[in-house]
Amino acid sequence: MKKIWILALLSSALFANEIKITEQNATDIIYQLPLKKYPKWITEADLKSGKKAHFVSVKSMMTVYYHQPFFLKHKLIDSNITKMFVQDFISGRKIDATKAVYLFGSNITGPHGDDLIPFENEENAKLFKLKNGGTKILKYQKLSKGLIRYLDM
Repeated sequence: MKKIWILALLSSALFANEIKITEQNATDIIYQLPLKKYPKWITEADLKSGKKAHFVSVKSMMTVYYHQPFFLKHKLIDSNITKMFVQDFISGRKIDATKAVYLFGSNITGPHGDDLIPFENEENAKLFKLKNGGTKILKYQKLSKGLIRYLDM
């Protein structure tokens, strides 16, 4: 019995670091793409209302983040974003979007074209860049409306 209890605790700790989609047919707010089809790219935002919003990629989530008044007005989100999460593209671990680093210009494209590829640390991003190309590794603070718009051209 003790072994089962420990196993349950360990497995819950492992899965706590994942972004989970509970709605079977959930689609992205921006691109209307099915979230379940792109598990490596899924991102998550906590809303002030206590709900969560899921997106098909970093580009999609950041578009909503930078234009929240528009998405609130059109009732595509019900309240402001309070926190954002991405997944390390290698490990799949859920990480705070503001602490992640992002690879720009890789040969790997996202579900809707060019996108930023998130990583937990710069070392993972550099390793990925060696194999898959990339122009620049950016910290969250270097992301901007202009960059996200450029990716969506």
